[in-house]
Amino acid sequence: MPTAFVTGATGFVGCAVARELIRDGWSVRLLARDKSDPRNLDSLEQGVQEAGGRVQRHPGDLLDVPSLERGLRGCDALYHVAARYSLWNPRPRQIYRDNVEGTRNVLEAARRAGVERLVYTSTVGTLHLPDDGRPGDETRIADLDTVRGHYKRSKWLAENEARRLAREGAPVVIVHPSAPVGTCDIKPTPTGRMIVHFLDGRARAYTDTGLNIVDVEDVARGHLLAAERGEVGESYILGSENMSLLEIFQALSASTGVPAPGVRLPTSALLPVSLVTEIAARFTRRPPLVPWEALSMSSKRMYFDTSRARRDLGYEPGPARRALERAALWFYDNGYTRRAPREDVVERLREGLLTYDAAS
Repeated sequence: MPTAFVTGATGFVGCAVARELIRDGWSVRLLARDKSDPRNLDSLEQGVQEAGGRVQRHPGDLLDVPSLERGLRGCDALYHVAARYSLWNPRPRQIYRDNVEGTRNVLEAARRAGVERLVYTSTVGTLHLPDDGRPGDETRIADLDTVRGHYKRSKWLAENEARRLAREGAPVVIVHPSAPVGTCDIKPTPTGRMIVHFLDGRARAYTDTGLNIVDVEDVARGHLLAAERGEVGESYILGSENMSLLEIFQALSASTGVPAPGVRLPTSALLPVSLVTEIAARFTRRPPLVPWEALSMSSKRMYFDTSRARRDLGYEPGPARRALERAALWFYDNGYTRRAPREDVVERLREGLLTYDAAS
């Protein structure tokens, strides 16, 4: 049974990658920090007997190189999914330390251990978006001086480390998830919080922005395809459908009955709110209502072209609407919403997803 070392399995995408590996019959070794939320690891261990794989928690840290070396010993593949994902942090140095230094540590340790395939999880935030509104693709990385916010800058620098190691002969393949949604978004992510906000009826307006929505399960499958078929040193966008924010809310409305907002706000109208709440956050140490980094990201439609992954990897993501329905059902089932859903809505979501999954 082949063995994969996975970082970030306590989080959203990493848990999905580990789950997909288990389904494929891999033995999975999961890096786990002492203070990490264990819920996703618990869910993986509960489902492992049914899938026939094997899960082992490996205590360690991306900044503790000896722990990484011990964990990678005897592994066939590394999936480095872990990242400090935050659009606001009172201590930005932590983001660079974990995302840049941590990436360098684990990829170099894997190379020394002779791991045959290294998959590094980047983000579409490192890619250039054309000024004419066309979707971005993998052919051009953004210039660092145009990358806004500590999170995206740290991921740009971390991706640069991955590309450097690939040039030096390490078997690194890079993937760029777009905006994943779905199950086990326990924190949740900014996109997940947007969905919960909508389900609670608190999305009363929208801005002229957009995202490439994709099911986290499809992103996970894309990781495995990248390891199997990806070209060393190349990168692949793992997304599905480009949707405006209004289209996202309308799709959720059609599935849940929650009204979609009818008021469009210009992004500039949120600038004062962002400024005031960012200043207040410096004193309260609580996340601002509208983080500046999130607002700056919404100034463009984050649309991307997944043609390379479809062509070269055989990547076939499902429809974005089903991904949104899966996310909504998971948030409902796990008590993330303040407003209790109608029973008929939950049953309709569940039946629709079961029918879709059976047909797939």
